[in-house]
Amino acid sequence: MEPPDRPPTPRGRLIARGSADNPANRFERLRVVADAEIEPPRDDDTGEPAPVPTLYLRDPTRTLLAHNDSPDLGFDTSLNPYRGCSHGCSYCLDPKTPVLYADFIWRPLGNVQVGDVLAGFDEHAPPGVYRKLRPARVEAVWWSRKPTLRLITRNTEVRTTAEHRWLQGRMFRWSRTDRLAPGRKLRHMPIVASEIEDDDYRAGYLAGLSLGDGTFRYQPGGRSDKKGFPAAYWRVATIDREPLERIVAYLEQLSISAWIRPFDAGVRTTSPMWKVEIRSLAKLEIVSKLLFVERESRSYRRGFVAGFFDAEGHNGTSLRMSQVDLSVLERVTAYARSLGFELGLERRDGRASTLRLPGWLTDRIRFFSVLQPAIRRKREALFGRVPFLDPEPIEAIERGPTSEVVDIQTSTGTFYAGGLSTHNCFARPTHEYLGFSAGLDFETRILVKEDAPELLRRALSSPRWEPRVVALSGVTDAYQPVEAKLRLTRRCLEVFAEFRNPVTIITKSALVARDADLLAELARHHAASVHISVTSLDDSLRRVLEPRASSPRSRLAAIETLAAAGVPVGVICAPVIPAVNDSEIPAVLDAAARAGARGAGWVMLRLPHGLKELFESWLERHFPERKERVLSLLREAGGGALYDSRFHTRQRGSGVYAEQIRSLFELARRRAGLANERTPLSTAAFRRPASAQLPLL
Repeated sequence: MEPPDRPPTPRGRLIARGSADNPANRFERLRVVADAEIEPPRDDDTGEPAPVPTLYLRDPTRTLLAHNDSPDLGFDTSLNPYRGCSHGCSYCLDPKTPVLYADFIWRPLGNVQVGDVLAGFDEHAPPGVYRKLRPARVEAVWWSRKPTLRLITRNTEVRTTAEHRWLQGRMFRWSRTDRLAPGRKLRHMPIVASEIEDDDYRAGYLAGLSLGDGTFRYQPGGRSDKKGFPAAYWRVATIDREPLERIVAYLEQLSISAWIRPFDAGVRTTSPMWKVEIRSLAKLEIVSKLLFVERESRSYRRGFVAGFFDAEGHNGTSLRMSQVDLSVLERVTAYARSLGFELGLERRDGRASTLRLPGWLTDRIRFFSVLQPAIRRKREALFGRVPFLDPEPIEAIERGPTSEVVDIQTSTGTFYAGGLSTHNCFARPTHEYLGFSAGLDFETRILVKEDAPELLRRALSSPRWEPRVVALSGVTDAYQPVEAKLRLTRRCLEVFAEFRNPVTIITKSALVARDADLLAELARHHAASVHISVTSLDDSLRRVLEPRASSPRSRLAAIETLAAAGVPVGVICAPVIPAVNDSEIPAVLDAAARAGARGAGWVMLRLPHGLKELFESWLERHFPERKERVLSLLREAGGGALYDSRFHTRQRGSGVYAEQIRSLFELARRRAGLANERTPLSTAAFRRPASAQLPLL
């Protein structure tokens, strides 16, 4: 390793400078050769942009092990020989993915900006305590272009990356997309499509708010009070300013100017009150038509119930609205029912009766999502409560195209995306603490902790160390391309093997197979496990389907080496594309089983929404001679259409061709003897070698 090139330091004293020398920066460059599989050379005539070179820097910090108190990760300690990741992994989602904001409106992820507040939840919770809903401020946003996966559940579908983490519905454990499988369940929040505030909504809101907290005195054709007639006016008075600000904006669109002023109700109140008041006869004539001309649209009913809730609603232990006039409550009940909400009426003779919304917190969230009332404090009363989300079964995980994706960082580390409880990136923002960006720098400026093995030995030798599972690595991949030369991860494994401290490896690199000997030694004491990912055995087809993935040969070789060494190491054929890779199913399962995989599954190609056109274009580019054959078989499996969206058939299709694939897969699976299995790790064999004991002083 050599320090970076620096201009020679001139002899003698530097004039007009505080220092007479130019020492090396702590983060010095390492001269290394990049991994050819990750950063292949390009021909000049390809037209592709040259790859950004990866720069490796010395990490001089003295900390090594990172700790967390999460019961979900399976480990509470991680070791990071490298910071940053040249694999370019990210916790990304498609920009069109709907995310839930703190006002409980679903908006596209691509619209999120730093400073926005989303609806998040506790990243971790103590044993026996449920996660609660929390406001999540967006701290960072970055865009990139990545290979994607399509995560398909019963009620939603999201395009994401392999590393993105989701909250499982059974064990409440965080799991990456590429480690999920059909049948697993995630935590799901129902998505409500955003609806606009049109003229009907505005008219309904004015009417509902006025019936709750308004006073209207006006007769068509009446004259001014200056002529001796009773004063005509419309006034709405509230403690909260948001409804008044909203109606002022609504009236402005009708060329009616109004202002918010203090209001003296004549009684003592805990908070000051405000009012909007109109006395102009011409303006009152316009307002009267808005207040008393009922409209039949959904927008009008939404606005009416939202306005009435802002006037008479409460959101505490329950969501309720109260008023003395039963006819008004009956009108609100009818409108709410048409919007999908069954309100229960609690009558109180001689006093205000109450409408109450039954159900869980998710029903209240849907109420705010659909109606969009204005008062923030009533909405934010949901935070700090347990949402009790329903489990959502996964139906398929399929390869998606390489496309633009968005990554964010929130204050809670969590948010809701596509209706699912999800985790945001935790690795990229750590690079910002080092003065680098969380985007391209994270992938091309890799910090290398050269003394990691020595620091690990010191930590395990300490009497204060309690043996526990350590993850390699908790933040970024421990098998960076530079690991082939520096061997830091291997030297750390040597220390783990000496102490027999359990270690679990999370990697995307086939380089892990190099260390099968050390992992096997640990596995004999139930102290090691490795997690790796095959679709086609044809590498040229793999380049078309998965341009940045490892070659089939290297993936199978890594699985085979580790499994043969006794190290605990499955396969899903997805998507099965007729006349493209369907004939490879037996070969893939057989190869994976022989390599040591323990489970298998399959999913037919799914083409919902606009994917049909994209897929036809993809076929035209890559397999023009097979295009009609592929589409014909897909229509046969889809009941005459390219895609059958019905439950129970959309994953596997129906008809003769689908049955042939099903039979082919099951026969190949039984012959391969594949099964799923997870091996727990143990600390029982931990020891401190005599050579590692710290000397007494």
